[in-house]
Amino acid sequence: MEFKNQNFENQTFHKILAPGQDLQNKEFSNCTFDKCDFSNCKFSGSLFADCTFTDSNLSNIKINNCSFRNVTFKNCKIIGVIFSSIKTVLIEWSFHNCIIELCDFGNLKMNHTEFFECTIRETDFSNANLTESNFSGSDLQGSKFQNTILGKADLSKARNYYIDPTQNKIRHAKFSYPEVLALLDPFGIVLR
Repeated sequence: MEFKNQNFENQTFHKILAPGQDLQNKEFSNCTFDKCDFSNCKFSGSLFADCTFTDSNLSNIKINNCSFRNVTFKNCKIIGVIFSSIKTVLIEWSFHNCIIELCDFGNLKMNHTEFFECTIRETDFSNANLTESNFSGSDLQGSKFQNTILGKADLSKARNYYIDPTQNKIRHAKFSYPEVLALLDPFGIVLR
C-alpha cells in the first residue's frame, strides 16, 4: 500500500506490508494498525494521535521529531528504536505484551507510561522520568536505569532488573518479593 496522502483519519490498516517505506511528515489520527509490518520505515516528523498498533512489527523505525499522543502498542515487536529522538511535548503512550529490545528511552519525560507484561531487554532508560509508570509483570533483563526517576512506579512482578537505589530515584516505588532483593546487588551483600 502506498501512503500518498499526508493526513489519515479514522482508518484501519490491516496486514499492511510496508518495510522500509518513507512515511515521513504524515499525520495519523484515530487510526488502527493491525498485523502490519513497518520495519525499517521512516516516520520522522510524523504525528500519531489516538492510534493503536496491534500485532505489528515496528523494528528499526526512524522516528526523529515524531509525536505520540495517546498511542497504544499491543503485542508489537519493537527492536532498535531510538525513542529519545521524538518530540517530547505531550508524550502519552502505553505498551502491552510487547517485545522491546535494544531501544533508547533516555532523557524522556514519560510519567504514567504503562509497560505491562512486556519483554524489555537491553533498553536504555537513563535520565528518563518514569514517575508513576507501570512495569508490572515485565522482564527488564539488561535494561539500563541510570539517574532515572521511578518515584511511585509499579515494578511489582517485574523481573531481571538491575536498579541501583543510590543512582536512581525510587521513592514509593512498588516492588515484589523476591525480585526486590535485586536492589541489594550494588551493595555486594550476600544473602543466605
